[in-house]
Amino acid sequence: MATTVRLGSFTPSVLLRVARDLDPALDVSETLVPSSPAQFRALYDGAYDAVLTSPDNVLGQPRRVEMLAAIDRGMGLALYGRGELRGARVGVDVPTSGFAFALYALAESLGVTRDEYEIVTLGSTPKRLAALLAGVCDYTMLNAGNELHAEAAGFTAVARVSEVCGPYLGTVLAALDPGPVGHLATRLVATAAAIVDGKHDELVISSTTAALGLERPLAERYLRRLKDPDEGLVPDGAIHASALATVAGLRRRFT
Repeated sequence: MATTVRLGSFTPSVLLRVARDLDPALDVSETLVPSSPAQFRALYDGAYDAVLTSPDNVLGQPRRVEMLAAIDRGMGLALYGRGELRGARVGVDVPTSGFAFALYALAESLGVTRDEYEIVTLGSTPKRLAALLAGVCDYTMLNAGNELHAEAAGFTAVARVSEVCGPYLGTVLAALDPGPVGHLATRLVATAAAIVDGKHDELVISSTTAALGLERPLAERYLRRLKDPDEGLVPDGAIHASALATVAGLRRRFT
């Protein structure tokens, strides 16, 4: 009898939904997490079998966590907001996490140093999107479809990770014990390869609309991003040393 794989993620995974549609035997329960620290507490406590997370979160753990597959290259990760960045309230998951480190680098590329804006801890990307839309923060890092909601509301990307910090690794599938989630890793990689190859466009669009609440024109943009060689899915699932080195270098630089 199959055992349900319990997966913790930040934003609903379109890739996972397409994989489950293509393989009904893939039994995965996805739970959205409020923050990076909460995600790994739950992993250590046995609430999750695996997580979709930033590789920086794995690098920063005191215990060994294995990265099983590269999932994406950032999915449009960029600094979004409006108005003057200097003096702004800038939302992060936590100040010492991968997306925050990338934020610091993007701000520096715009000539704004870390002490010239206020950092506000707001949790996961969907929470930061809601905060940006509500005016709780002026800028934040968005990706994985959240940025498309922000653009629809009139916010713009002032700097992109793919242009400042490439090559970049945005998301990995990770676990304490890889054994129970090996099939999930295999299916996600195979599905990513098929999506990049253009084999399931309509399924991806419908899954994007259902999972992320994006209307078809934005869902079509999300599909194009999934296929983007600089920001999209990693079709072979390989964790390339150069992309991981970028993530590790940002951690060393800003810790």
